[in-house]
Amino acid sequence: MSARAMETPKPSPGLTLVSYDGKPYRFDPGALCLELLATGGPGRFARYEVLHTPADLAAWADRSRLAKGLELTVSEGELARARAFRDALFLLTADRAHGRPLESAHLDVVNAAAAEPPLVSRLTPAGTRSWAPGATGTQLLSTVARDAIDLFTGPYADRIRECGAHDCYLLFVDTSRPGRRRWCAMEHCGNREKVRAHRARTGGGSA
Repeated sequence: MSARAMETPKPSPGLTLVSYDGKPYRFDPGALCLELLATGGPGRFARYEVLHTPADLAAWADRSRLAKGLELTVSEGELARARAFRDALFLLTADRAHGRPLESAHLDVVNAAAAEPPLVSRLTPAGTRSWAPGATGTQLLSTVARDAIDLFTGPYADRIRECGAHDCYLLFVDTSRPGRRRWCAMEHCGNREKVRAHRARTGGGSA
C-alpha cells in the first residue's frame, strides 16, 4: 500500500448550517474570519444569534477550521467583545462585497482585536499542530482579526461576495479557480434559485 493511500483524509472545511425547512447543508465561506459571521450579526440579523454564553464561543472555535484541541477559556467580557467584533466584521465584509467604502469605526474594532496577542500554536513530535495551554477568548479574536486583515489585503480581496439568492445574506470568499461562485452552497441556495427561476419562466410562481 502506498503512503498516499494510507493517509487519513482531512475533513472538508466549513460549517453545517440548517435551512428554514430544517435541512442541514454544508457552507464553506472560505476563511476563518467569515465562519464567525454565520453566528449572528447586527440589526435584523441579531435573531440568528448563537453566541449566548462563553461556552458557545468555545464550541464555535471547535467547529471552525482552526486545528482541533484548542482548550479555550472565555469570559463574559470576551464574549461581549466577540459579538461586537463579529458585528463590525459583518458590516465591513458586506461593504467590501458590494464595493462600498469601509467604515473607520468598524475598521477600528478589527484593528484593535488584531493588536492583541494571538493564539499560540506548537509543533508536536508527530509533526502536527497543537495549541499552547491557557488560550483565551481575546487570543481567539486576535487570530480571527488577523485572518480578516489577511483576507481584505490579500489576493482574494476582490472575491468577497454575498450569496446571490434573493433572500440569503451569507458572505463568503470565492477561492475557486474560475472565480464564478454565486451561492453560499449549491445544494441550498443554488438549487432553490434554479427552481425559482424555472417557475418564473414557466408561470409556476416563486419558490
